[in-house]
Amino acid sequence: QVQLVESGGRLVQAGGSLRLSCAASGRTFSTYDMGWFRQAPGKEREFVAAIRWSGGSIYYADSVKGRFTVSRDNAKNTVYLQMNSLKPEDTAVYYCAARAIGRGRAVSPNDYAYWGQGTQVTVSS
Repeated sequence: QVQLVESGGRLVQAGGSLRLSCAASGRTFSTYDMGWFRQAPGKEREFVAAIRWSGGSIYYADSVKGRFTVSRDNAKNTVYLQMNSLKPEDTAVYYCAARAIGRGRAVSPNDYAYWGQGTQVTVSS
C-alpha cells in the first residue's frame, strides 16, 4: 500500500507556472505507475498525465501537451507535475494517483487504486 500527499497548488496568474509535487510513503515507490488527474467544480475527474514506474513511458492529455511535464524521482519517492503557460481552464483540484505496475497507458481514474487528497490550483485571468 502507498500513501500520497500532494503539494504546490496555489493561485497564479494566467501564463504563469507551477510545480506540483506528490510524495509517496513506503519503500516500493519504484514499483508503481503514477498519474495526475484534475477535477474542476461540477466536472468529472479527468486525466492529465501519467508516467510509468521507470519513467520510460509518459502520456499527456491533449489539453496539456506541450505545457505540462510529468517526471519522477524514485530515490525521493516523489512525482512532479511542472505546469507552464497556465490558463484559467486549468483551474481545478489536482490529484496524484498510483497503481501497481500494469499494462496500458493508465489514463482512466479506474486504473488507479491509491489517491492523494488533492491540491488546489487556481489560475486567474
